[in-house]
Amino acid sequence: MLEHGGRLNAAAAHYGMALSDWLDLSTGINPNGWPVPALPAGAWNRLPEPDDGLIAAAHAYYRAPHILPVAGSQAAIQILPTLRTRCRVGVITPGYNEHAHAWRHAGHDVTPLPHGQISDAVDVLDVMVLINPNNPTGQTFSREQLLQWHAQLATKNGWLIVDEAFMDSTPEHSIAEYCARPGLIVLRSLGKFFGLAGARVGFVCAAPELLHHIDAQLGPWTVCGPARRVATLALQDTPWQAATRANLLRDAQRLSRLLTIHNLKPTGGTALFQWIATPRAASVHEALARQGVLTRLFTDPASLRFGLPANDAQWQRLESALVKTLP
Repeated sequence: MLEHGGRLNAAAAHYGMALSDWLDLSTGINPNGWPVPALPAGAWNRLPEPDDGLIAAAHAYYRAPHILPVAGSQAAIQILPTLRTRCRVGVITPGYNEHAHAWRHAGHDVTPLPHGQISDAVDVLDVMVLINPNNPTGQTFSREQLLQWHAQLATKNGWLIVDEAFMDSTPEHSIAEYCARPGLIVLRSLGKFFGLAGARVGFVCAAPELLHHIDAQLGPWTVCGPARRVATLALQDTPWQAATRANLLRDAQRLSRLLTIHNLKPTGGTALFQWIATPRAASVHEALARQGVLTRLFTDPASLRFGLPANDAQWQRLESALVKTLP
C-alpha cells in the first residue's frame, strides 16, 4: 500500500497526541466541503438505481458526452491497466503515485515522465497518464497541448489518460467534453473540491465502448445509494459551486502569502494546496508535526504540500506553528 495524506490516526499514535489536537493540512481536500443533508430512508434500504439522476447531473456538470460513475477515481486507476495487453506507459512524475503503481502491478512497462520531457516521449508510448493540474506540483497543461498529444497517441490506438481530480476550481480548462474521441480518458472525483472524499464517488469520461468494458469489470452497484444521492445533489448545487470557487482561490492566495512570509515560498500549487520543494522538507514537516500540524511530506523530490485551513482559528494556529518553526 502506498502512502497518502490524511493518515491522521497514524500521526496521532506516532506523536502521542489525541486526534482532536491535530490540524490536518495533509490532504488537499476542501476543508469546507459541500454540506450533506439528511438522506431519505430509500437511499439506505434500496439497491442503487442507474436512472436515479446521478448520470444526468454529472453530464450537466462535467459537460462530458459519455460518463460512468465509479467508487472514486481510484477504482478507475486500478481497472484501466487490466484492459490493455502489456504496453509502454508513461506516467508524469512527480505525481499521484497510484497511477504508476497500478500500471506496473498489471505488468506494463512504465516510464516516469518529468514535466519537460513529455513531448519527446509521446512517439514511443502506447499510453500516457497525466494529472491536470498536477498533484503535488500544481503544474498545468493547456487543452490544445493535451488534445495534440492525444491525437498523436490515437494514430496507434493509444490512450491519453488525464486525471482532473483538482480541476473543479478551473472547469474551463477541462477536456472532459472531448471524451467521445477514442482513447481519450478523463478521470474526475468529488473528493477534493466538494470535500466528499469519504463518499468514494468518481467518474470516468471516455468513449462508450471503453466505459462498457470498465462497467462490466466493476459489476453492479459500484457506487452505493447514499453516495449517489449526495453526489447528485452536490453536482446540481451551482450557487454553492460558484461561491466555493471564489473562496478557494482567495484562500489559496492567502496560504501562498503566509508561507512566503515564513521563507517557504510555494514552488507550485492549486486552489486547494500549495507545494514547496525544499531540502528542509523533512525537518519542517517534523517540527510542525510536533506542534500537531500535519503536512504531506514527499521525498522525491524533497517537498511539502500544505492544504487549506478551514477557519480563522486554524489559520491562526498554522501561523503560530510557522512562527515557532521558522522564526
